[in-house]
Amino acid sequence: MSALTVEPEPQGGDSWEALVHLWEEMEWPEGCKVEIIDGMITVAPPPANHHSLIAAKVARCLYSVVLDEWGVFQRQSVAVPSAKGMFIPDILVLPMTILSESGSEYYVPASAAKFVAEITSPSNTSHDRITKAAGYAHAGVPLYLLIDAFSPGGPTLTLYGEPGNGAYRVLQVRKFGDPFRLPAPFDVELDTSAFPTP
Repeated sequence: MSALTVEPEPQGGDSWEALVHLWEEMEWPEGCKVEIIDGMITVAPPPANHHSLIAAKVARCLYSVVLDEWGVFQRQSVAVPSAKGMFIPDILVLPMTILSESGSEYYVPASAAKFVAEITSPSNTSHDRITKAAGYAHAGVPLYLLIDAFSPGGPTLTLYGEPGNGAYRVLQVRKFGDPFRLPAPFDVELDTSAFPTP
């Protein structure tokens, strides 16, 4: 299945507020992932089984090491207004108080995130590799993990960090099956040998 892109109506304006209002108020297909990417609303089908298994394994690993006041989320929207983005990371770690302090019922600022991970699907590889990486870096998210089962050289994990000027520095690249350790404040090893491939 592939993603669908919805362009906002011209009469609604192309302001960030109008776009978010459309995103919040429309009735989207149940179970789909609805995001704003580069100012366009995208509707992607539910994740494939291998995608969900990887997300569950990463989340389980993070649960064992996150601070008590932090949460690990899999369906929480984060806003990056400067990049015209409303992303739903596959894995998100942030202080739980942000959920009640954000001023929105549906999203939190991406700048509050301590860690995000995206797991590629055939329909979203360029978004995860390029657009979201730039958006998360612009928001100052300290760590971005790209789990790319569709990488041309074979399934890989790429950890980005040290955000600045809308870009990240690559901290680590490994193939599925290789040892992969997340740095502080997590300091935990992911068992990538258990990651299924499509």
